[in-house]
Amino acid sequence: MKHLFIALLALLLTSPVWAAININTATEAELQTLSGIGPSKAKAIVEYRKQNGNFKTTADIKNVKGIGDGIFNKISAEISVTGTAAKAAPKPATAPAAKPAAKKSVPVKPAA
Repeated sequence: MKHLFIALLALLLTSPVWAAININTATEAELQTLSGIGPSKAKAIVEYRKQNGNFKTTADIKNVKGIGDGIFNKISAEISVTGTAAKAAPKPATAPAAKPAAKKSVPVKPAA
């Protein structure tokens, strides 16, 4: 069962059907789901957007300090300037803990 769960989780996380993150509407938390984008770069993206307006192309994200060709190449397939804000992929969930076995009651014989 554990192997099946892991296989399904891996399939979900590697599936190409997830929507790209719209860098014009994404929150800092949503931006942090991108490879190479941590809290400081996510904040810089949001600040750049506030000061300069929406990105016209995905390559415009390279105008943000700290994002160059390397990071852009990692995230270019995951970002867009249109569409939804976030990926549809959920964060991996932990498996629920097994319920403890119910205690069986043993009938007690009355004293004779």
